[in-house]
Amino acid sequence: MTRGKRTTAPKVEVHLLREGIVESIHQVEATVCDHRGRVMLVAGNSATTAFIRSALKPFQALAVTSTGTMERYELRDRDLAIICSSHQGTVAQARQVFNVLWRAEVDPSALQCPIPEGKKSPLEYNCSGKHAGMLAVCQQRNWPLNTYLHRSNPVQKLILSKVAELLGMPAEEFIGARDDCGAPTYSMELGQMAFLYAQLASGDSLDLERILRAMTSHPEMVAGEGAFDTELMRLTQGELVSKSGAEGIQCVGRVGEGMGLAIKVIDGAKRAKYAAAIQILKQMGWISPSVAENLGEKFMSLTNHKRLEAIGELSML
Repeated sequence: MTRGKRTTAPKVEVHLLREGIVESIHQVEATVCDHRGRVMLVAGNSATTAFIRSALKPFQALAVTSTGTMERYELRDRDLAIICSSHQGTVAQARQVFNVLWRAEVDPSALQCPIPEGKKSPLEYNCSGKHAGMLAVCQQRNWPLNTYLHRSNPVQKLILSKVAELLGMPAEEFIGARDDCGAPTYSMELGQMAFLYAQLASGDSLDLERILRAMTSHPEMVAGEGAFDTELMRLTQGELVSKSGAEGIQCVGRVGEGMGLAIKVIDGAKRAKYAAAIQILKQMGWISPSVAENLGEKFMSLTNHKRLEAIGELSML
């Protein structure tokens, strides 16, 4: 994908209505790309940059699928799904993270993600699956475990090289920063995020296809009961792959068609990204009216007195 090409259109707005009266307004930018990196639809500016945050996780998982780590430790799709997850810390999810570490013969004490407030173990932290995957790769390759989060560690260099290859740009051009869990995340244009998800959904890469299959087959591991990613993938029965990121990031891929969507809520509001996603997915025909209604009841009707309404749509270039 060519960096710096600016394609602009009016933003989508998400209104918070209290008994039908607008109380708050969130501005949203979004971009749709195909698997060749062409920007097809846009709201706002496709060159807007933001940290991709946890929407990077399926591509961080390439370190697991491309190194023989899955085969070495006999990991399964459920393990790969939890590696891609931002989970809720349930018993089943924490056990799945433990399974990855146990198979790789890594003690859970090696996890350097935080312990959630009110919890007892870093296994319960929402990014623990990603961390377990990185540790498994380090164990398989005899790379240092104690520095697995450092950008100088080979596992982080490998991840960055995989992302750089997908986007067709030098690794040294990426701007990185620590995510809340301590692992590196990267600043990207919305068009680049959409391009990544178009490639994830295209079926052109065996490693990405394996990640896609794991996420869509086990959506309960990717997020959890009642979470947007899990509900969207369940309701669309594998036709869409979905991954949220903090600060208003939401990415979706159209499976088999090589199309990707990236959304950024300018003020970072979590509630707004789901409302915008439902509106945009319905507009593009990626979800049916019945699925849109089902999701709307869960994520747009906040209380008896408050609801969200998305105004506007993507523009074709």
